[in-house]
Amino acid sequence: LVTAAGAAGLGAKVALIERHLMGGDCLNYGCVPSKALLASARAAAVHDTARFGVTVRGETQVDFAAIMERMRRVRADLAVNDSASRFAGLGVDVFHGEARFSAKDTVAVGGRALRFRRAVIATGARAAALPIPGLDATGYLTNETVFSLTELPRRVAIIGAGPIGCELAQAFRRFGTEVALLEVAPRILIREDPDAAGRIASTLEREGVAIVNDAAITHLEKRADEKVIHYQHHGAARELVVDEILLGVGRTPNIENLALETVGVEYDRNGIKVDDYLRTTNPHIYAAGDVCTPYKFTHVADAMARIVIRNALFFGRARMSALTIPWCVYTDPEIAHVGLTADEAERRSIKVRTFVQEMAQVDRAVIDGEAEGFVKIHVAEESDRIVGATIVARHASEMIGELTFALSHKIGLGAIANVIHPYPTQAEAIRKLGDAYNRTRLTPRVKRIFERLMAWRR
Repeated sequence: LVTAAGAAGLGAKVALIERHLMGGDCLNYGCVPSKALLASARAAAVHDTARFGVTVRGETQVDFAAIMERMRRVRADLAVNDSASRFAGLGVDVFHGEARFSAKDTVAVGGRALRFRRAVIATGARAAALPIPGLDATGYLTNETVFSLTELPRRVAIIGAGPIGCELAQAFRRFGTEVALLEVAPRILIREDPDAAGRIASTLEREGVAIVNDAAITHLEKRADEKVIHYQHHGAARELVVDEILLGVGRTPNIENLALETVGVEYDRNGIKVDDYLRTTNPHIYAAGDVCTPYKFTHVADAMARIVIRNALFFGRARMSALTIPWCVYTDPEIAHVGLTADEAERRSIKVRTFVQEMAQVDRAVIDGEAEGFVKIHVAEESDRIVGATIVARHASEMIGELTFALSHKIGLGAIANVIHPYPTQAEAIRKLGDAYNRTRLTPRVKRIFERLMAWRR
């Protein structure tokens, strides 16, 4: 969508081919419906209002059908931005059907042959499955089917404790479902900062999510109306009986039936192979988004599309490696991250100093009753150059932009201390870390010099 709109706006003649739904994964199965569900889950978490001096009389009533109706209404309201009619109005020729390369410069769709000077493959990805015996026979949900539920399951097992698994585990638990979160790794959110993952794990367990790490699933079976997960846990055989199973184990690129061999585009199980300029092995064909990157986020696909426009149409040399990529986990509290973790820096032989600000010591977080979490910033040793940051906070996704900007524009942590942040805000935690860095510059020798200067001036 971004490539098509941008290219048409610059005067190119553009054909956009979609085989299923305009808006792709983000609008229909990903960001939009999941965040609408999470918004309802936050509204359902009103059990602790007494600490604010507010008493909610009676039990909170969750109308799951109304929640799902709202989600679909929000999705429909936003769908106009990705609609075929809007893109036609932008000057894009929209074709509905299955695309297939039929010659080195031709794509076939719906019995028509469309010749191109440049082509962009942006077919995205779909929910990955696992080779678990009995999975298909037992039945399971993914992010592509869970939003079609109309009744709230009483018991749900979620296989995979990545972002999707953790977000939906918390949402369904807040709606009243018994939730078990199974993860084969030693901890949840294995790609996140360990301290950040630990804070989220504590929150989920406090809210009643049963987390089982080191869970090796052996097989599934169906017993009457129930579904049974058999797994090994620390050498012991266990079973878990639920009503629904949700699979959240990552994404698989959509590369089938495109006849990529016809145009010499190489690919493997991880997707289409591209260089740093997002060219495939055919220099006239580019790729962008989930089909060719491990960073499967909408904002990354958007940034990649902008690279493609510059490089494919204007002989640009924009590079994927130049992007500074933040990402977020939309649990409550959220995790937001950019750059390197301390472990990644160590593996790259980059020595860092780490500054941590607990949200419990930030006035606005205390006022809001949202004091769980922290801001952690890593700077290169002997300088204030930011190499990475992780935020755990209620609004972490809104706060990470400042650090992403600083990192991408090489603005040091010390300089952030000079930026006036409104008071009280939770983002003040970032400014506090700028102050913390600057205090380290006050070495004993410098302090003695200042003391002598102040004594002389007296």
